[in-house]
Amino acid sequence: MEAEISLTTIFLTFFKINAVTFGGGYTIVPVIRDEFVKKKKLIDEEEMLSLVALAQSGPGAMAISTSLLTGYKLRGWKGAVTALLASVLPPLILISIIFYFYDAFSTNFWVKSALLGMGGVISAVLLLTVYDMGKSAMKSNPIFSIVLMVAAFIASFVFKIHTVLVILSLAIIGLITFSIFKDGQVR
Repeated sequence: MEAEISLTTIFLTFFKINAVTFGGGYTIVPVIRDEFVKKKKLIDEEEMLSLVALAQSGPGAMAISTSLLTGYKLRGWKGAVTALLASVLPPLILISIIFYFYDAFSTNFWVKSALLGMGGVISAVLLLTVYDMGKSAMKSNPIFSIVLMVAAFIASFVFKIHTVLVILSLAIIGLITFSIFKDGQVR
């Protein structure tokens, strides 16, 4: 997976991705994954999972964090800056246009209908991504991964614990568990 990618290709790819991805930070993950894991084969599935986990753990917009970390993985700090610029420009341009024409857009039936339709598609894409990434996460230790997934779901959905606390808590549990056990053996 050590193939070289040009900064121009990184810029154009992230610009395209961010120009057509609507619905918030998590909707960008499957598109980045398809582009760099499946099509270009520059990042493997486990690396992508790690990048997403790292992007989730930091503050700020998920789309920007994921793009920045992916760019860094591909070409170091130059790739990170390139991916960051390419990720920020499309929404900045679009928001500027929407701001300028806000009155016309806010009451337009077609715009409202298109946004409602995109909401359903985004939900389906997110569900497929969760499924694919969940399969990838379970390869090394499936029982432990399932327990953590169920615990995260219960903590977030049932007990309404903030996502950041759930991620940090389960990360600590993972660190402790894997520092004590390795390949089913006590260290």
